[in-house]
Amino acid sequence: EAIATVKWVAMAPVAPGSTAPGISALICVSDYATGLPLAVLDGDEITLIRTAAMSAAAASYLAPAEPLTIGFVGCGLQAHAHLDAFRDLYPGLKTVLALSRSRASAERLAEAAAGRGLATEILADADELLGRSDIVISMVPGAPGLKPFLDAGRMPASSFASAVDIGRSWRPETLPAFDFLATDSLAQSTAPYDVNSQPVETVRFQDDLIQIAARGAGPAGQGRRMFCFRGFALADLALAGLVVRKARAAGAGTRLAR
Repeated sequence: EAIATVKWVAMAPVAPGSTAPGISALICVSDYATGLPLAVLDGDEITLIRTAAMSAAAASYLAPAEPLTIGFVGCGLQAHAHLDAFRDLYPGLKTVLALSRSRASAERLAEAAAGRGLATEILADADELLGRSDIVISMVPGAPGLKPFLDAGRMPASSFASAVDIGRSWRPETLPAFDFLATDSLAQSTAPYDVNSQPVETVRFQDDLIQIAARGAGPAGQGRRMFCFRGFALADLALAGLVVRKARAAGAGTRLAR
């Protein structure tokens, strides 16, 4: 069954310490041939899963083959989704480093990581986290007064960063320290974004996940590599289709009359 989807996403700045969500989403699924609506889905969980899956897909081509330490900059729901994805992708992971403006969220992530058999540390120094991590996931939400604070040059010579936050937490002048930068689709982004959601001028993306996956390989050799992305609609469509199929098979959901 061919489907089409429309995703409605609302994004709002979240004050430090607030429990309010920064992103809320709904997905409308329609029959591709007739246009008839098939389902309305809660898009939040789909967004979490597909975002972490895209980071993991990029890492499978760009990250060191046997990473031992993963660092999380930002420890909200997206961090938990990435923990699940990367623990599955790299069963040899040993240590989780967590840095967050909220101590409580860092502690929750550390508890979740410990429950999956990983050693955990909560850090207050971004440079230390970068220097000790084979993989870094940055997930810093936009907020008034935010200043970029991550220095790409602090990362090990062979390492991988996934900038789920589109790059806003990274100091633009340090981004040339990455040997290779990729995004999900060059058709929608040519560079990471700064705290004002403007493309940075210090670097440009060299490739995208579409072409990397088509080739079946990332760049040769080692180096610092970044995957920075806004989110690809095709991933939402694929996951929404899976949800609809499984919901039908399980008899889940509520049928609505028109």
